[in-house]
Amino acid sequence: MYSHEDKLKAVQLYIESSRKERTVINVLGYPSPNALRQWYEEYIQTGELHKKSKGKPRFTKEQIRCAVEYYDEHGGSLAATARALGYPNRNTLREWIKAAHPDEDIITAKHCKVIQKQIRCSPEQKKVAVIAWIKGTPDYKVAAQYGVSKAALYVWKKQLLGEGPSINMKKEKSSLPDQLPDSKEALEAEIKLLKEQIHQLQFEKDVLETAAEVLKKGKGINLEKMTNAEKADLIDALKGKYRLNKLLNHIRIAKGSYFYQQNAALRPDKYADLRAKIKNAFYENAQCYGYRRIYAILRKDSNAFSEKVIRRIMSEEQLVVYCARRKKYSSYMGETSPAVENVIARDFHADAPNVKWLTDITEFALPAGKVYLSPVIDCFDGMAVSWTIGTSPSAELANTMLDDAITHLGKDEHPVIHSDRGCHYRCPG
Repeated sequence: MYSHEDKLKAVQLYIESSRKERTVINVLGYPSPNALRQWYEEYIQTGELHKKSKGKPRFTKEQIRCAVEYYDEHGGSLAATARALGYPNRNTLREWIKAAHPDEDIITAKHCKVIQKQIRCSPEQKKVAVIAWIKGTPDYKVAAQYGVSKAALYVWKKQLLGEGPSINMKKEKSSLPDQLPDSKEALEAEIKLLKEQIHQLQFEKDVLETAAEVLKKGKGINLEKMTNAEKADLIDALKGKYRLNKLLNHIRIAKGSYFYQQNAALRPDKYADLRAKIKNAFYENAQCYGYRRIYAILRKDSNAFSEKVIRRIMSEEQLVVYCARRKKYSSYMGETSPAVENVIARDFHADAPNVKWLTDITEFALPAGKVYLSPVIDCFDGMAVSWTIGTSPSAELANTMLDDAITHLGKDEHPVIHSDRGCHYRCPG
């Protein structure tokens, strides 16, 4: 039904649009999603789409001409033309009409989108529109005046009133006009808008403060991470001051979930008797029995409860067995001597030799065993002044290296030696 060029065009557009089937169908008007995926898989595997030999056409030129004429004479409806003639499908008819009228665009509700020019309004225009709407002008008239939809007005109103997750006071302040409105009605609308904004801020402040008091939450409370039971307790604390619907929308809990939590709080505890038995068994045994032994004791009395229930109840009642743990052994006995001051302070530049020396011990793993290297590096040219090698990172290794390095100094040369202040460099020697 589709030519090789049409298939190739569809596959290329499918790749360019990041494999979005609806975009290809909206732009080209063909094919079906399954056919488009098959063409794409064939193109990826073989690098080309196969060309079918041209057979006998399904529809004659006379049938095509009659279909196009009927479409033009009867209102330009693809569905009505296909129903009246009994052929073809709407995709094929669309291709015929495109070939007969290449300069005209065929727009349908199902396959094409009407692209409207987006009208961007300034913050001042949005504010004036919302004030006019609050004063009593119908929303459709205000929307038509500014060339936007009615939904945009509701979005603007929420932005101005601060009905959202947060309010940026700096942006709101910059969007206010420099001068007050001239008319009395505009000034009253401005006052009403500010009162609603203050009310919204006070509402959010009360919610956070009440959550900190009732639920013992800190300043970093996140309403979205609260459980439904905690949200229900928070709503009960604020229900006498604010409307229920406002609280449900702000705290983000369904009305049914809220009433379910209320009913659940009024229901009697079905584990009340079991809680008492667990407490008695725990304290009668010197608070040494965990949930497994408590479960074994209650099982003798024909109590049909699982270990998970026992463990959960003991966690809720804070029945914890005290166990003294031994401290982990550590051979650390403190510093051998007071730490010296860091004179170098990461300034490893030297203008002359034998002014700043750096030293450390490096470990090398060889097949015969571990070998330790202790060098002294001059910051002036990065050359090694002296070094020693040994099989143990002892203080003798560092002292031998230091004695050898001192022999290279002149009469008036007194360099600063910088190390990691480890035990090798802080021993008495």
